[in-house]
Amino acid sequence: MTIPIKFFITFFLLFTSLHFYSQETALLDDSFLKKDLKVGYAGSEPFVVKNQNDWTGISVEIWHSLAKDNDLSYTVFPYNNISKAIDDLQKGKLDVLVGPVSITSERAELIDFSQPYFQSSLSILSRVGAPTIFDRIAPLLTIDLLYALFIFLFILGCVGTLLWLAERNASPDQFPHEPVKGIANGMWCAIVTMSTTGYGDIAPVTLMGRIVAGSWMIISILFATTMVAGIASSLTLSGLDKTVISSAEQFQNRKIAVLKDSPSVDFVKDYSGMVILIDKLEQGYKLLRDKEVAAVVFDRPQIKYFLDKNPDDSLILSDTEYHKQGYGFAFPLKSNLTSMLNVDLLRFKEEGTLKLIESNWLGTAKNK
Repeated sequence: MTIPIKFFITFFLLFTSLHFYSQETALLDDSFLKKDLKVGYAGSEPFVVKNQNDWTGISVEIWHSLAKDNDLSYTVFPYNNISKAIDDLQKGKLDVLVGPVSITSERAELIDFSQPYFQSSLSILSRVGAPTIFDRIAPLLTIDLLYALFIFLFILGCVGTLLWLAERNASPDQFPHEPVKGIANGMWCAIVTMSTTGYGDIAPVTLMGRIVAGSWMIISILFATTMVAGIASSLTLSGLDKTVISSAEQFQNRKIAVLKDSPSVDFVKDYSGMVILIDKLEQGYKLLRDKEVAAVVFDRPQIKYFLDKNPDDSLILSDTEYHKQGYGFAFPLKSNLTSMLNVDLLRFKEEGTLKLIESNWLGTAKNK
């Protein structure tokens, strides 16, 4: 067999195999697209909204547009929470998960995500109200204040001891030789001197005693001024709306309601807050109204939409935003739908479809 004939046979076999492979792949893709997809709906308003006989919302409308453009048929399976839906997605019980699903590295190891169709962030919802007596004194009940008191007593003891050592021989009536009584009287003299009360019942008579007392007068003026200013400042701040939590730095040792299995759990823990898990925003709202939690940390668009539908002057949403994150549609790992729908999502963004849907629900487009 000559070389040209061998080359022709090889080329023919290669072409035939590629042809059959492309036909087989096309048949697989076609059969996948024609099957009735199992689509899970999970999440809160305004992304997933259940009407009487229909579903709507930002996520649902975007998904419906994708399915319509690709001629996809599907059956809806509603879920009460996203974590359960993700679990079923991993087990193959769902083909797609529609809702405000945050795209995280941890989740990306378990499931596939589409391009983000919405950019969100975490915000803090807290109460507005007059502070209680405990709220007013709480700033003073800190470990820092305890340390300051120990340091003050130690310094007072040192000054009292120096006065006793300087005065015990020259003025035994005021500063007895017994160390306990003598040092106690010295500390009393130091307190009276620091407070400028000036009872005159105890006073140094020796040069060394007066040097110690004079030095203490100067030091105590600076010390007392700083301490009083700090206490006054703390009490003034505590007299304001202490129940308002405007930043994550205020989470320490407070009960904060967060959505189960969401990025807000670790966020609150990072700021030493006490995590109270909830399944939906309405549950956190009730806990906040009942004063069982100090604040609710949730995705900002959901809180704004909820407050718009349920006005409440006793609650306030902080201006601060944390952990900006994208929402995407979720698929099982290596799903054929992922890459196909990503192209359509990019086209929707370029054409302004995403902004139009979002502005219909939120008033202003959030995507940038």
